[in-house]
Parts: sequence; C-alpha cells; structure tokens
Amino acid sequence: MAVIPRSDPPSRIHPQPQPLEQTDHFDRLPDSILLLVLNRIADVKSLGRCRAVSRRFHSLVPQVENVVVRVDCVISDDDNSSLSSIKPPSAASSSFSAVFSLVVGGIVKPLQALGQLLGTTSRSSSLSTSGEIEQGGVTHHSPTQVLRNFDEIRYLRIELPSGELGIDEGVLLKWRAEFGSTLDNCVILGASSVIQPSPMHISQTLEAPDASEDNGSIPESFYTNGGLKLRVVWTISSLIAASARHYLLQPIISEHKTLKSLVLTDSDGQGVLSMNKDQLEELRVKPLLASSASKRTLVPALNMRLWYAPSLVLPDGTVLKGATLVAIRPSESNKDVSDANWVSSAFEEPYETAAKMLVKRRTYCLEMNSF
Repeated sequence: MAVIPRSDPPSRIHPQPQPLEQTDHFDRLPDSILLLVLNRIADVKSLGRCRAVSRRFHSLVPQVENVVVRVDCVISDDDNSSLSSIKPPSAASSSFSAVFSLVVGGIVKPLQALGQLLGTTSRSSSLSTSGEIEQGGVTHHSPTQVLRNFDEIRYLRIELPSGELGIDEGVLLKWRAEFGSTLDNCVILGASSVIQPSPMHISQTLEAPDASEDNGSIPESFYTNGGLKLRVVWTISSLIAASARHYLLQPIISEHKTLKSLVLTDSDGQGVLSMNKDQLEELRVKPLLASSASKRTLVPALNMRLWYAPSLVLPDGTVLKGATLVAIRPSESNKDVSDANWVSSAFEEPYETAAKMLVKRRTYCLEMNSF
C-alpha cells in the first residue's frame, strides 16, 4: 500500500512576514532636542507649518524662544489723521518749520502703514474678530496677532519689507537707534551720493580732505546746494522713524514679558531699532512719554556730534560724496556722545569702516530741543 506524504500548508513552509510597526522617530527625541531644532528654524511662517504637523509639535511651537517675523507687505492707508497733527517745536524758525514739514510729509503714509502692519487700527481698514487686517479680499495677519501664539519668546526680530524713508536713488541713509522708555542713542550715516568702484577709478581716486577742515569751521561744501538742509532732513526723519517704530512696538513688549532682545529692522537695511533686556524692563516700569496724536514716542532734548567729509574713499574704492555721520544721545545722559567705539560699531561693513574714518575728523557739536 503506497503512502502518500502529507504536505504542510504553504503558510507553515513560508510563513508570511509580520508587518513592521510604524515608528515615528521624532517620538524618540526628547522635547529639549526638538525645541533646539525649532529655535534654529525661528521663522514664524515655518513654525506655523510645523505646528500643524502633530499634536506634539502643536504643543512645542509656543515654547520657542527665538522668533523671526518677516513681513511680506505693508498695507497702505489713506487716513492722514495719525501723523498730520505733528507740529515743529514752537521755538523753531520758519525755515526749520519748512524743513520739518517736508520731512513729515515724506514719511506720513509709510508710518501709517507701519502702524497698521504692527496691529494699530485705523478707519480705512476693517478688523475681523480674530484681529486680522482684511483688504482687497485678502486676510493679512499682523505681527502682534501672530506672536500671541508664542508664550516664551526671548529673542525677537521683525523685518519690514522696506525702510519708511523715501530717498532719491544713489543717496545713502542708514540709522541705528536704541530705546528704553525713550531714546537712548541714535547713529545716522548719510551720503549725498555713492560712487561704486571701477578698475580705472580705483587707481586714480584718493581721499582729499577739504582744506577748510582744519580752521575750526565746517567746509563750505556742507552749506552749498542745500547740503545743510538735506542733513537736517536726514536727522529729523530718522529720529521720527525710530520713535514711531518704538511707539508701535508697545503692545508686543507689553504682552511678552519674557523678551530679552527685540530688533525691528527692514530688508533695505535702512534703519534698525534695538532694545536689550534692561531697556525692555525700563519701558515696562517707567511710563512712556508718547504723543498719541502723532503715534510716536517723544524724543527728549538731544546732544549731537557731527562728522563730515566732502569726499570719503573706502578701502574697496567706493566713494561717499558728502559723507556725514551724526551721533545722538539725550542731553541728560552721562554717556559720551562722541565715543568713537560706540559710534563706529553701529553699522556693518563696509559702513563700519566709513564710520571709523569719519570719527577721526573734526567734530562739530549740535543741540536739538525735544519734539
């Protein structure tokens, strides 16, 4: 009798592989490591996308300490009421008043738009219940509203799409200011024109100080062709722009008690307002001197130091025509307004070198009343 061998079922000969468990490798990382990664990201839009990834990320993103807000656009505003009431000091001369009006007229709308951008309301824009600005059917989030999603911000940088001050092509104007409850200091660098280096020009161009520089008076070129008026405009407009930025940051500073550093700059590199931990704390405990009508922080009486060169040649061959450096501190400050180290370190290269070259020249003292 034949014996038919019994065959095992295929499942016993070739067992089916068991499916591997789906593992999220991020679950193996502690929260502290994930927060280091998120702090490296910093960009508020990217952090917003990360927050939508999972419940864990949703709970970790609000704990990020380093945040960068890059503003895409400034929403225009036709309401002229916010800055139209700015008036020059009563003691100012008629010529100074004309210059002041010129300055204010040139930056009213940009500063109004900045107010909307940072969360200030106006009649010409509507606000939804969530605090978002609606215009042209598109909803825009203000930095003030977006930052409410973060609980522990320590280092905040806000970057505007452009500077507030409209300047002619070829003109250089940069400023850097520090504030506590009011202005601590401000440095302004300007040039009526910038000539970029060329192979033929570098070998022929030499720095030639004005002969009148050593006789104790400002060179004649400072006064001619509206040079003095232009520098008054630079100084006042930069101070107004800085004080307006400071005023509009109040809601953010008030809501985020953990802040240690705050920088408000622009992609053009025109102006930088910065506040350190002590300055932020000073603002929280000391009442702000502000003009609610003009939407800016009041600037106290000031001491200023001015350095001027008719032509300044930088090491790379760039020529700054009518180069002017202005250092500003409150009159009541006990710090030296002409401290070369403080003044020259206000800007990044190549303008740091320009400032270092200018502070070696004769210094001119100026004063300005509060406004």
